[in-house]
Amino acid sequence: MRDIFNNLGPADRICDPIGQMPRKQMKSRLPERFYKEVSMAPVKGGFAVLLDGSKVMTPARCELVLPTGALARLVAGEFCLQEEVINPAKMPVTRLANTVIDGIAGDPQPVIEDILRFVAADMLFYRVESPRELAMQQSEQWDPVLDWAAREMGAYFITAERIMHIEQPQEAIAAVSLYLRRFTSPFALTALHTMTTLTGSALIALGMAAGEIDVARGWRLAHLDENWTIERWGKDAEAEARRSCRENEICAAAAVLAAS
Repeated sequence: MRDIFNNLGPADRICDPIGQMPRKQMKSRLPERFYKEVSMAPVKGGFAVLLDGSKVMTPARCELVLPTGALARLVAGEFCLQEEVINPAKMPVTRLANTVIDGIAGDPQPVIEDILRFVAADMLFYRVESPRELAMQQSEQWDPVLDWAAREMGAYFITAERIMHIEQPQEAIAAVSLYLRRFTSPFALTALHTMTTLTGSALIALGMAAGEIDVARGWRLAHLDENWTIERWGKDAEAEARRSCRENEICAAAAVLAAS
């Protein structure tokens, strides 16, 4: 079948929530929706998404095969939602699946190592000394995540009121590394990595993955400092648009994690 995701310029691959690119120009660069029916079919290794009976291919020309029916339904749903054109920016689950199949499934170790790098410098470790109101909010809202990490993973971390790097106990990093072994699916692991990078906290992402923290609360925890500033100084429209786009991405990643 025709190639959907290749031959798109960089601007077409990113979210453009504030209208920086003229809509007519962006629309002209995107491939038109050429299919009428979206369906699924069991194949070797899982489930394929079909467009008018033809298999979807990834940018690297691999078959887009999903390991579970639930995940295939998420991808199929994104294809159904496309209207006049096929906009990858509005297909976060499909883009994540493409990333897994083309670049991660064969060797997920770099993804694990990157999550552990986030763990070693997790934003939850770094607290403000003032204003005291914000410091109290950080303790009240972030400490339960650290308590969960200690209780669930046996990982005991150090916090401090400074911005310089805090050397964390190797035993704590090792405990999280051991915990990560339960994420055996490259789709789940990649979704977890996406949630980590979007929140800036591997521990928040792990808490969401475990069901200890729901996505809405996790997103609020990740933006505690930012929300405190907004409450006092007001919102910035462009920043809000970018944040909304990232929130859509983390919801998609959480859905992939649950369906993997």
